[in-house]
Amino acid sequence: MHIFSYEKPLSVDNAAGSSGRFIAGGTTLVDLMKLDVEQPSKLVDITALPLAQVETLPNGGLRIGAMVRNSDLAHHPKVLANYAVLSQALLSGASPQLRNMATTGGNLLQRTRCPYFRDLTSGGCNKRNPGSGCSAIEGHHRTMAVLGVSDHCIATHPSDMCVAMTALEATIYVQGTKGKRAIPIADFYKLPGDTPNIENALEPGDLITHVELPTPVGTKQAYLKLRDRASYEFALASAAIIAHVEGGHIRAVRVALGGVGTRPWRAHEAEAALTGKAATPANFRAAAEAALKGAKIHPDNAFKVELSKRCITRALKVATA
Repeated sequence: MHIFSYEKPLSVDNAAGSSGRFIAGGTTLVDLMKLDVEQPSKLVDITALPLAQVETLPNGGLRIGAMVRNSDLAHHPKVLANYAVLSQALLSGASPQLRNMATTGGNLLQRTRCPYFRDLTSGGCNKRNPGSGCSAIEGHHRTMAVLGVSDHCIATHPSDMCVAMTALEATIYVQGTKGKRAIPIADFYKLPGDTPNIENALEPGDLITHVELPTPVGTKQAYLKLRDRASYEFALASAAIIAHVEGGHIRAVRVALGGVGTRPWRAHEAEAALTGKAATPANFRAAAEAALKGAKIHPDNAFKVELSKRCITRALKVATA
């Protein structure tokens, strides 16, 4: 057993800048502590902080507190009415019991399910132990990423919620030793490169306080998740679509992918291929081809390329119907 200290601050100002690990629902951190992957010397319980509200912003957008539970967010009337892709993504993840515990802030920081990361005895993992190698490259890599990979890491980002928030162009607000900062989700997650252990833009002591979503205007939305079984399973490929369609033509579109990237993957190439085009199966397929053009495969995960293309094509058809 590893000894750690525990504290429970009652204000954001007292919590921000802490040298400990923040814990809320604990659906990721506690698991990793049990596996000895995480061994924090101090836990900072943030469940008493006033960060569990969902509020409409003056500009019509949405402010989501970091402590809002996944289940509450998925069923919130404003989310169901204006951000259906987010509700669909949340409800496709984990189980009802986990969604009742997991928080918005925690989901943003969810760590990979790569077996070499989670099992200390299985082999090298540069994300867990920098410089030890990536055993997944020559080992078990069926569920690993094909986009954004490097010679040092091919681990897949696991979140469904973050894929939808990437398509929604969310902004993440944090407070830490350097004060308050706003980080667009496009800048929040880091590619593995030579330093796969650096996963995001947070600095020591940074506390996620809330997320803001802009107002979606005239959009149709869909989230499609393909996986090995119907529930409580991570994506092999997923797609979040937000489309503005007029007269059968796509005036604007956002496409984000899950299950295939080392971070929630914004498919700008697919968006460029679709903008201004007719909403037809041929154009959907062309966009899917563009999205996966840069895929880097390994023998056991090569199937993900075609699977993801079909996922994108189907999600576009649903979203633009």
